[in-house]
Amino acid sequence: MQGPSLITQRLKLLATEVFRLYLDQMFSVDVAQALCEQGNDVVRASETAYDRADDQQILEKAISENRILATLDEHFGDWVILPLSRHPGVIRLKVNPTTSEKALEILIPFLRLHTSDQFKNHLVILSEKRAKWILTV
Repeated sequence: MQGPSLITQRLKLLATEVFRLYLDQMFSVDVAQALCEQGNDVVRASETAYDRADDQQILEKAISENRILATLDEHFGDWVILPLSRHPGVIRLKVNPTTSEKALEILIPFLRLHTSDQFKNHLVILSEKRAKWILTV
């Protein structure tokens, strides 16, 4: 009898992936709680001294803690306003309506399909219909 297939091994790996996430101020506590319940290590900007920080400070904090930044802020796709270089990853959610439920409905299944390493130096613009991956270095 053969051992687990590569697909089965990959699914087990993905199911156990713990993401280190940094949520910007726009996310409510229920988003953080739901992501924690999925086994992730989550910090919210509004729970730190960065609750009123600007986009650059938020990004720097996420980088310093080696966390993937999740944001609803459109500036994280505008290279003129906020250029990105080396970072653990940025996920910019585009949800309508902008509710916790809608954000989680898109984000949780998306995270289950990936590993932290895939996000390194990428901006992912994530919506219901697609995920656009942009290499930022």
